[in-house]
Amino acid sequence: MKKYFAEIFGTFWLVFGGCGSAIFAAGYPNVGIGFVGVSLAFGLTVLTMAYAVGHISGGHFNPAVSLGLWAGGKFSGKDLPSYIISQLVGAILAAGALYLIVTGSDKEIVGFAANGYDNLSPDNYSMMSAFIAEFLLTAFFLLVILGSTNERAPKGFAPIAIGLCLTLIHLISIPITNTSVNPARSTSQALFAGGEYLPQTWLFWVAPILGAIVAGFIHKALFDKE
Repeated sequence: MKKYFAEIFGTFWLVFGGCGSAIFAAGYPNVGIGFVGVSLAFGLTVLTMAYAVGHISGGHFNPAVSLGLWAGGKFSGKDLPSYIISQLVGAILAAGALYLIVTGSDKEIVGFAANGYDNLSPDNYSMMSAFIAEFLLTAFFLLVILGSTNERAPKGFAPIAIGLCLTLIHLISIPITNTSVNPARSTSQALFAGGEYLPQTWLFWVAPILGAIVAGFIHKALFDKE
């Protein structure tokens, strides 16, 4: 159970910190962090929680990561359902906390921090563009995770590499989809954003999971010691 609680708390912090920065700070001229600041926020949430609870659960905080590690032979399939449920619980609790805070202000929040394509994309990117971006970015995210946590990699630096990679991913794809690469994060925001966001959530499950699984197989076939 310690592993599952670690995944709940880690995913909660990822969504609360990353999506919270997008909801509360990015749109304020006097704060002015913009999408660069939001990108850093997501990277820092992963970095901090990887050090805090990564030694307990592995620090997945993302169903696509769990599935990618399974495909790469680094994670047991029997733990997948419990991990994914824990990640969804943490993400939805964080989104609920953000919603309660939002309702205490008269500021209008459009779309919460949800992901989307076509008219729900920040820059109106198509479904195909969104799918390709989410697929490729999640695939390379998993390659960084699998490579930096490999037994031959320098010890203790994996969270830094992973956090910086997630920062770069957000710098690339916030204008395209508002950046998912994480089905739990997307689901939690769509639940509170409502409207057209919920029917588009399928893409932010399918594309990241496919990208993660492909990356797991690539790492296992080409880069793993065995």
